[in-house]
Amino acid sequence: MKLLNRSALSVKPTQTFVDWINSLEPTVGDDDLTLDDVDRESTVYLIPEMDTPEALATLVRERYMEILESELRAWEEDERQWPETLDWGLFQRFLIVEHSYLAVDLDDETPLEIAEIDDALLLETDED
Repeated sequence: MKLLNRSALSVKPTQTFVDWINSLEPTVGDDDLTLDDVDRESTVYLIPEMDTPEALATLVRERYMEILESELRAWEEDERQWPETLDWGLFQRFLIVEHSYLAVDLDDETPLEIAEIDDALLLETDED
């Protein structure tokens, strides 16, 4: 095990976010995604180590737009389909943020790799 010099944010969708996803391609009844379906798609963001709730709140407030856009893009790449107003209120309605003070790497075999995120990579599908 390796203790990383990072804290982590786990970002989970709310029912409001799921409703937005379902509105992108309206379906009938059983084909709609549920909160449980989407909750399995949560994202973990590594952040600098945070030692106070105030520092965490400040960081989230400063970086919320990047997180919100990343979460929207994961479900819809066409920004014209996104909600009209992207702001702090939408972030709070769409996402739940959970904080972990410690980030531990349990994989003793594979070294960590660092790569810049390329939007094209995020949009690739398993069919590629």
